[in-house]
Amino acid sequence: MFSYHLLRGIAGPSTLPLTRTSPRVFVRNASNGNGQPHIPVIRTLGQLRRWRKEARDKGLEVGVVPTMGALHEGHLNLVRTSLSRHPLTVMTLFVNPMQFAPHEDLSSYPRTFDRDLALLQSVLPTPPSPRQMRESPLIIFAPTPDVMYPLKGELQDLRNHKGVEVDVRGWGEVMEGASRPQFFKGVATVCTKLFNAVEPDHAYFGQKDIQQALLLRILVKDLLLSHPTSSNLHILPTTRSSTGLALSSRNAYLSPAELKVSPVLYNSLNAAKGLYESKDTAEGRDITGEELVAVSTRVILDEQERVLSENEGVELQLDYIELFDKDTFEPIRGPIGAGREFVIAGAIWVGKTRLIDNFLVGWETN
Repeated sequence: MFSYHLLRGIAGPSTLPLTRTSPRVFVRNASNGNGQPHIPVIRTLGQLRRWRKEARDKGLEVGVVPTMGALHEGHLNLVRTSLSRHPLTVMTLFVNPMQFAPHEDLSSYPRTFDRDLALLQSVLPTPPSPRQMRESPLIIFAPTPDVMYPLKGELQDLRNHKGVEVDVRGWGEVMEGASRPQFFKGVATVCTKLFNAVEPDHAYFGQKDIQQALLLRILVKDLLLSHPTSSNLHILPTTRSSTGLALSSRNAYLSPAELKVSPVLYNSLNAAKGLYESKDTAEGRDITGEELVAVSTRVILDEQERVLSENEGVELQLDYIELFDKDTFEPIRGPIGAGREFVIAGAIWVGKTRLIDNFLVGWETN
């Protein structure tokens, strides 16, 4: 439920019910004390649709940034970009049960709502004067599972799930889909629901999850969605730490010793990209896909041997290294000629934490 003051712009739980006379979500003259408007938090579909109708009636474009919370600088960069391009932005904050298999980390996935709200508040622009303060350009849509899955029932063991599932066949079974067989079905289903709920003009995703973002472009094209269109689903570059480690909510699981080892995935993919771009072979021939996979794998195996020999107490395991075509997701093998557009991607386990990363070759995100 929402409180009266939440919809006036003060975030916080309440036991007061919503009524037909509850104030509108477009908030004026409500400050957090720092000259910024508060960020409204919406949890019901009806309230979101009333907000969206008012935005549409005002002719205001809406961007969406789907997340599962536990925000980091990468998420904030997506929000900043959307805020800079559009009058209104919705950040969705929902830990989606369907993309977690029964043995995966749904129960332990970080949930840091108060911290997330404070971080989002920090990215709002401060008006030049209190008189120029306006409604928040950012709202949070944080539904419960019953809102997102109104048929309820089993959501993790998909063998017993009753209801709609969205499956992008031919793209969702490889790489991440092979390692986590139901992951993309869960992602495709929840993002279709979120797109239907928010009806965004534009959507923003991070390159770290490149297979997910490219798959969603295919989804919105194949389902003939207009909010967003595939050309309005934007992929922004990965945000990294100073060591090269891609920022991820799951990095919070890593111990200090594991954090020290974790950049090995970045280093391994970078080695493969560097070899391809140099094309420095004795025969002057094209580099092959097999060679790039091998050089990347070797970096990880060498680090694995070092960790074992120095007894650092860290377990490092390779999940996969793969080269794939950015449009078809087909693995790339044999000689790679000039001008080829592809992705070098990989996943490793550091202790009990699974990390993913990728490099784009021959093309860039927008």
